[in-house]
Amino acid sequence: MRNTKIFSGSSHPALANMVCQRLGVSLAPASLQKFSNKETSVEMGVSVRNKDVFIIQSGCYHMNDAIIELCIMVQAARMGSAKRITAVLPYFPYCKQSKRKGRTSITAKLLTNMLSVAGVDHIITMDLHASQMQGFFRGPVDNLYAEPVIAQWIMRHVPQWQNGVVVSKNAGGAKRVTSLADALCLDFALIHQDKAWLDAQANHTVDQTKALVFPKAIGWHPVEPSTHALIGLLGGVSQEPGITLVGDVKNKIVFLTDDMVDSCGTFLNAADHLVNKCGAARVYLIATHGVLSGDAIERIEACESVYRLVVTNTFPIPETKAQHSTKLVMIDIAMTLAEAIRRTHNGESVSYLFNHTD
Repeated sequence: MRNTKIFSGSSHPALANMVCQRLGVSLAPASLQKFSNKETSVEMGVSVRNKDVFIIQSGCYHMNDAIIELCIMVQAARMGSAKRITAVLPYFPYCKQSKRKGRTSITAKLLTNMLSVAGVDHIITMDLHASQMQGFFRGPVDNLYAEPVIAQWIMRHVPQWQNGVVVSKNAGGAKRVTSLADALCLDFALIHQDKAWLDAQANHTVDQTKALVFPKAIGWHPVEPSTHALIGLLGGVSQEPGITLVGDVKNKIVFLTDDMVDSCGTFLNAADHLVNKCGAARVYLIATHGVLSGDAIERIEACESVYRLVVTNTFPIPETKAQHSTKLVMIDIAMTLAEAIRRTHNGESVSYLFNHTD
């Protein structure tokens, strides 16, 4: 690609190198340093005058350092007279803080403002937690999807995947799950988790005299915990206090899907319910972003209800952490990002990538 320079921040150099390999170009040199007082220093190692600049910097465990480093790299490219600057953020930092709850800020909006002021003209990202975040940025945003790559992996590596069902661990992920189910021509199911009840159970403060209240949108009504009348209201419903499955997973392979797996508490609660209460044959945890905070890897490894944990390499997982799991599977999405960069540089449409892997 002529008149193009691709730089990498320090958050995920392995992914940046794989993207460049697939494009057949070399990663542009840049000096990234920290002073003794922890300030970040960036120096571009090559001229970017009138060049199309792409900076690959994903969210990582040092999220705030990665953000300020990206802003400094963008500003250095802008002051170096770059023709256009595209920030490639496979995992968009602070994407879960995209709406206001109580006396908080919309931090994702703040981050897009910072990138805009620094000089970013275009953003390429993948599987935003909330798609409306694309409206936060003043310029164009290409929100890519890992769904084609995940669907391809399932069809190639899961025996008898046709006997499967795609399950969302909460109502908010219904759109994502139905899209994957359509791509695989499979059924889908939904789980409703009463987080207040589960938290109270964990703290041993459950009041068994109170009725459970389920969403009215599908015709559920308050019932006493000791009754099972709810099961008769809807076909294919498996219910226990705190967790309810709408759908059928008995003797089927379950693909429990969301955009990210972080602390994994709701994932594990759902997996245990699917296997122990609903008779699922196997459960695959599938997510685009494997954040896996704290001891999430160890908890998933210890959970007998989880057969495999499948994530893409948008988020850098340290080798020391990955070695602790025999269930972890990493799907490479470098080809999707590389093709998006190539199409952006050449002025081609990227919508083809929404349904195809290459």
